[in-house]
Amino acid sequence: MVKIEHDERIDYLPNQKLKIIQSPTVFSFSMDAVLLAKFCYLPIQKGKVVDLCSGNGVIPLLISERSKAKIVGIEIQDRLYDMALRNVKLNNLEEQVHFFHEDIKSVVPKLEKGHFDVVTCNPPYFKTVTEKEWNENKHFAIARHEIYCSLEDVIRISSDLVKQKGKVALVHRPERLIDIISLMQKYQIEPKRIQFIHPKKEKEANILLIEGIKNGNSGVKILEPILVYNNEGTYTEHFKEIYFG
Repeated sequence: MVKIEHDERIDYLPNQKLKIIQSPTVFSFSMDAVLLAKFCYLPIQKGKVVDLCSGNGVIPLLISERSKAKIVGIEIQDRLYDMALRNVKLNNLEEQVHFFHEDIKSVVPKLEKGHFDVVTCNPPYFKTVTEKEWNENKHFAIARHEIYCSLEDVIRISSDLVKQKGKVALVHRPERLIDIISLMQKYQIEPKRIQFIHPKKEKEANILLIEGIKNGNSGVKILEPILVYNNEGTYTEHFKEIYFG
């Protein structure tokens, strides 16, 4: 029996197969995480994947549906790490998915340099946090703001962990695209695939998916954008195929 805390609930992930423990006061998975898990290339039968800033483990859970690779998640917050462990148990994934309660900045020696085929991360998006945001909810503040790790930390550590010619995939905000590309190239990750997510056709993109290859050749593909909603306010067929498929 998996323990459920008083403020938690059990939801289904979009595929309606896996379950996930969530709490509105601590963390609930976002569209961003699901899209990243569907976007990244993965080894099918074997290999090793690491997910940084894992939260309650949503990305490793979703990746387990697409790959038989061994998956490791790294999470710094006590409560979210505990939820991730229980989510693994809830879905009977103990043989495939493992979590470490660690600061990503100290994890490279423990996991070994160049050990992973794929690194994924849904990192904090915002550079600074206000005192009000910190006081209102520290869990949200840490997940959303670069308090314990910066974008540069994420990309540097991803480069350290991934094998030569391995892949690094991130989800972020479009306004950080130039920063992401510059930092990827600084740490020998060559951007190869970029995809923008738009709320609607006439709206600017608000989500960015990007994947690079460690010491890859130059040349990047801009993939077909994903529109979330049509003019009637319902999900587009393209989005439903990706998100729920």
